[in-house]
Amino acid sequence: MDATAPRDTDTEVSPADRPLTAAAALAALGIVYGDLGTSPLYTYQAIVGAAGGHPSAEQALGLLSLVVWALIVTVSIKYCVFVMKADNHGEGGILALMALVTGRTGRSTGALIAAGLFGAALIYGDGIITPAISVLSALEGINVVTDAFKPYVLPAAMAVLLLLFGAQMTGTARIGKVFGPVMLLWFSVIALMGLMGILRQPGVLLAIDPRHAIQFIAGDGWHSFVVLGGVFLALTGGEALYADLGHFGRRPIRTSWYCVVLPALLLCYAGQTALLLENPGLQGNPFFHLAPRWAVVPLVVLATIATIIASQAIITGAFSLTRQAMQLGWFPGLNIRQTSDQEYGQIYVPAVNWTMMVCTLFLTFGFGSSDALAGAYGTAVSTTMLLTTALLFNAMREVWRWPLMAALTVSGVFLTIDLAFFGANLLKIREGGWIPLLLGVLMFLTMTTWRRGVDAIRRTTAQNHEAIGAFVKQLKSVVRVPGTAVFLGRGDTAIPSVLVRHVAQMKALQETVVTLTVRFEEYPRVPLNKRAEIEKIADGLWHVTIRFGFVEVPNVVAALACAKAKGCPVNLDDAVYFASHDEVVRNVGRPRLAAWRRMLFAAMYRNAVRAPDRFELPADKFLEIGRQIAL
Repeated sequence: MDATAPRDTDTEVSPADRPLTAAAALAALGIVYGDLGTSPLYTYQAIVGAAGGHPSAEQALGLLSLVVWALIVTVSIKYCVFVMKADNHGEGGILALMALVTGRTGRSTGALIAAGLFGAALIYGDGIITPAISVLSALEGINVVTDAFKPYVLPAAMAVLLLLFGAQMTGTARIGKVFGPVMLLWFSVIALMGLMGILRQPGVLLAIDPRHAIQFIAGDGWHSFVVLGGVFLALTGGEALYADLGHFGRRPIRTSWYCVVLPALLLCYAGQTALLLENPGLQGNPFFHLAPRWAVVPLVVLATIATIIASQAIITGAFSLTRQAMQLGWFPGLNIRQTSDQEYGQIYVPAVNWTMMVCTLFLTFGFGSSDALAGAYGTAVSTTMLLTTALLFNAMREVWRWPLMAALTVSGVFLTIDLAFFGANLLKIREGGWIPLLLGVLMFLTMTTWRRGVDAIRRTTAQNHEAIGAFVKQLKSVVRVPGTAVFLGRGDTAIPSVLVRHVAQMKALQETVVTLTVRFEEYPRVPLNKRAEIEKIADGLWHVTIRFGFVEVPNVVAALACAKAKGCPVNLDDAVYFASHDEVVRNVGRPRLAAWRRMLFAAMYRNAVRAPDRFELPADKFLEIGRQIAL
């Protein structure tokens, strides 16, 4: 299927519409809802602090009503109903959504690409804060029992985070099987804790009336806007529902949310509100005060495990996002290791892992507590949610073919709420909210610089491509030797410059020559019958175009086997693979890139993963031919 062709979503069966099974719903609990599920650990503490520390009974109901309706409108309606419908051939996530909507031509394509890229870049900012605030908030629960361990909370949190990132290289295929049951236990426990609080103060159930939220905002004016920054913490992790769409499908994710996660969260937040009504002068985190004193230590252990699972999900999400960006041409090639031979999503990206670890440990040490980190949390996520809504509007118009007024009405409601949360989180800039935004900007500049640099190389080398007819004529005087040679080109030309230079230098060529073009499509997977296209250029000279989806492992040898099945006489047993080894230098005449972009791109280009690792080529049969490219 052409990724750019309009789809009739009423008749087409999407790969995301997989059958619902109990196992899939349970697995979704462990992977999708770790971040959202552990938000009660720190959300209410931040909300109460923003509200002044001791809210009145009416204010407490207003705060709870804000949380309840934020979860219902943003997660239950926006993401579960609308955003998850905008799948890109079964895959979700803001990059997949960007690829879906930019497949249509239009004047706003550049803006849509920028929105998708910046939203994706901000996920890295979220990824360094989520583990820090989650683990800190869990371990701080021990302070409810005794202050004796207070000096050790920070070192313990850093040790847990160090072990978490260090364990990524081994993969989580085995222990990942227990994530679902553990999170089911977690949601059961927090729901029970909340129910116990509600039974003591059943009046909190009145917060389901949205008028309490409206009255709070109207009564507190500007100060209520500040409180929204704390309320938003209850929504962090909402993007995971969409990002993990390709792993589980819509039905398991929605079922887990409506049947388990949402009820548990609402009960837990209501229970914490009941506790505040019962004890107006309560000090510390209301979450751990909900539990009986004897249960606090076991709860801290369970909370720590749950936050580790939540952190694991965001780290794995960053790995998957990096691979998608690489395949779509927005990120340099990085070393990616498959940590499971059964689970495709089980990958490990060392460069991303260690960078995130350093940043996360730095934040944990620098802020020192979950309460302090709450000020830095939310700016990146709220911006990503805002950009998702902008892309969703375009999906409504271009993909679903909605009338303009219908698309404006629905997306306008979401946009209003997103803008309110976005503005509230901007007030946290001075408290540390600039950190994830800065990281997002740096990642955005990295991605756009890489794309511009690669495009500049293609334009430069295109000027040197030799015409097919002239090259074929030249081959008549070239000695042909036994063997098979595969030349990897960087563009779409059938005669790549690496082949021309090889013939010019060696004055000989193998009997069977295949020139190879690798394309990454803007949809997730390419069917095997469309993996390879072959074209015979001359006797003994073939051009093969192979295609991969943006979530696939690009195995060139396996793809050439598909080409062989279609008639290309490539001998994979004795094939030798050739590629160019380029060095980017300054163009003293007319530079194609600004100086700072050229230096950044040259550094990335020089350190990008080599073709044998990127395309799973046999290293002992791979040769590189060097050249300089002036940009």
